Amino acid sequence: MIILIRHGQTTTNAQRLLVGRSDPSLTELGERQAIALRPLLTRVREVWTSPLQRARATAALAIPGVEAVVKQSFIEVDYGSLDGQSLSVVSEEQWRAFEHDHDTAFGDGESLASVDQRVHAELQLQLLDPTSLLHSSTTDLAIITHMSPIKSAVTWALGVSGSAAWRMNLHNASITTLTTRLSTPTLLNYNVAPEVG
Repeated sequence: MIILIRHGQTTTNAQRLLVGRSDPSLTELGERQAIALRPLLTRVREVWTSPLQRARATAALAIPGVEAVVKQSFIEVDYGSLDGQSLSVVSEEQWRAFEHDHDTAFGDGESLASVDQRVHAELQLQLLDPTSLLHSSTTDLAIITHMSPIKSAVTWALGVSGSAAWRMNLHNASITTLTTRLSTPTLLNYNVAPEVG
């Protein structure tokens, strides 16, 4: 299976800011969230991570025994000039434009259609490779990444429009699991977050 993990809480998540390519640290809660994932990841034999430190730090805490491979394709969407801004700076009209046109870029950054292209291409390679861990029933590939790439992966698995991402919510340090059934991508679990002590 492929286990997609959103990184733990960051300083900017706690402030409800748009966080794309900026690189904030995990909070103390974010570190505890990552550690709480460990019991759910005992079958992981390979780890991919976004190049951003919040994903790499989550990977190191959640799966300390497996060295992570950095994958640029799973970096967060580029919010451009909106990165680091409060959600409140985006007007209702702008949000509607983003929701209704998947090709509209955030700020002077990236569109969600662009995220779909890179994430779907990577997952399609895994689907076409019969030896990939996506097809394994005993060992898993963990991908520690961000909200937008995980939502993109879900739309790939379900075979639905990328705009369906706007109807999904995703918590920090949550697990989303993809597998296959008769060589067809299948969503097994979505947004499962362990309790944090």
